[in-house]
Amino acid sequence: MTGTRNTSSSIAGQTKWTWQDVAELARDLAARHPGEDPLKLSPGEVRRLVIAMPTFGDEPDAATESILESIQAAWYEEREG
Repeated sequence: MTGTRNTSSSIAGQTKWTWQDVAELARDLAARHPGEDPLKLSPGEVRRLVIAMPTFGDEPDAATESILESIQAAWYEEREG
């Protein structure tokens, strides 16, 4: 899994996560989609859900499949607790 180095930015006083903020994105996804099983989603679906979040502030096309899989795994771990 990708490290949890926080590379977030602040836009108008609101924190915006980047693709490198794997743990933060996973927690946000778990909170916003509690009934969703992340392991049943494709990397493209994970990407779509991330870029739709108002807390996301990175380039939408900058995610690699490896990053998306790391977010998906962290989301699953967050969900399963």
